[in-house]
Amino acid sequence: MPLRRRSVPRRIAARGTAMAVGGVMAATAGLAAAPAVHVSPSATGSLRWAPCHEPANPGAECATLSVPVDWAHPDGPTLELAVARRKATDPGARVGSMVFGPGGPGDSGVRMVVDRVSRFSPEVRRRFDIVSFDPRGVGDSNPVTCSGDLLAQRPSPVLKSQADFDATMAYNKRLRADCRARTGPVFDHLDTAQTVRDVDALRAALGERKLTFHGSSYGTLLGAQYAETYPRRVRAMVLESVMDHSVAATRDFLRAEAASAEDSFQEFVKWCDRTADCELHGRDVRAVWRSLLTRAGRGELEDPVKPGSPLSSTDLVNKVAFRKFYEADYAGLATAIATMHASEPLPASPTSTAPLPPATPVFCSDWHLPVRDHRAYASLVAMMNRTAADLPYLLPIHMVAACLGAPTANPQHRLDVRGAPPILVSNALHDPATGYPWAVSVARQLGRRGVLLTYEGHGHGSVTSGPCMEDAVNSYLTDLTVPPRGTSCPALDSVNAAGSPPRPLP
Repeated sequence: MPLRRRSVPRRIAARGTAMAVGGVMAATAGLAAAPAVHVSPSATGSLRWAPCHEPANPGAECATLSVPVDWAHPDGPTLELAVARRKATDPGARVGSMVFGPGGPGDSGVRMVVDRVSRFSPEVRRRFDIVSFDPRGVGDSNPVTCSGDLLAQRPSPVLKSQADFDATMAYNKRLRADCRARTGPVFDHLDTAQTVRDVDALRAALGERKLTFHGSSYGTLLGAQYAETYPRRVRAMVLESVMDHSVAATRDFLRAEAASAEDSFQEFVKWCDRTADCELHGRDVRAVWRSLLTRAGRGELEDPVKPGSPLSSTDLVNKVAFRKFYEADYAGLATAIATMHASEPLPASPTSTAPLPPATPVFCSDWHLPVRDHRAYASLVAMMNRTAADLPYLLPIHMVAACLGAPTANPQHRLDVRGAPPILVSNALHDPATGYPWAVSVARQLGRRGVLLTYEGHGHGSVTSGPCMEDAVNSYLTDLTVPPRGTSCPALDSVNAAGSPPRPLP
């Protein structure tokens, strides 16, 4: 069993991470109310560090931290959070520990520390122990596990009738029951409000009086809610590629997501039009892309990752284009499109859609996005397809379909942060997943505490996008020097070799 009572002696295991997750879907049920906002959670175990078993990437240390399954009942069953760190490379200049809040939801913070510590700037690695964890339900932290056979039966998000809508609701209910039975009680306690308490327990176990935190993407929701819950325990906090948890209506959420993705597609087209090195330069990029969508819809487009297998139109959008937008890899996307366009069509055949991200229940427990019936669902799909005409059936509509009927423990609300120090909010102007308007909104919700740092370029992630961004973030984290309000940094391709200083937005 993944859970243990406190009367059983704890075993703190040092280990690597990335236990295979059987899959996930739809969300939690019956979550108990969170404890009072200013009640301090206590760390329920020490961190006993030992080398991670990663011969290819030595130097990281791993541990586990025991925390309550439900922070409303801290003396109840516990679960083990997988934790990893890399010590500061210059111990004499060490500031302390910086906790990284992983994205997704479903990303492994342990894997980030073990395999991708270069994601952080050299100065941050020099001055801080980089610490992260697998959030509850993810990786090695009591991962959500579901029947593979049942996961394979997931209905298409293309719901054509009320009968399809009802069948999806019934399927979601069956899957939630299956995942709960296989995962254990933690399945009902996966929301970010619970993970906030886990982070504070980790802070205490690290011996840090105040938290230095860097949250990326979904991790920004964790950081913002930590600052709301424990404002006076924040030393410094960077929120990078920001989610706006105040977006209450399903239509507004989906419209914002569609607009951000379409903005990236439009930026890609403009880049190809003006860049001679683009493999689609001089061609009608949209016409070529539409032809691929048509071939994919007929099951005639070969999956570049699985030769001989057809690629669905939804996977063409979400697995090919959207992933390249994340990395701002326009050259790579142009090459992929040109290669697929030149390929021989497969015999027409049915296609299947890739599985949803492995922590869908976390999303469902944090986002109340109800849809009344098929008519309302069809209206939402039509709105998204008008907003993102080039990118039909983006992942967010899949997530909404997967969460139909699921209860929400931690629904959307406006931030109310009082007593925290300045919080740095960082976002690219052209982010395909967390659009710039969300960062502006979150900075405004933080009021005097919110300081918006704008990267004038593209992609999902910005803090290491050139010397200007790195210097601003490094100074804030290490010396608590806040950049002037309105500071922006030029896109990486416009930065000269020596870099450019931060400059206020006009």
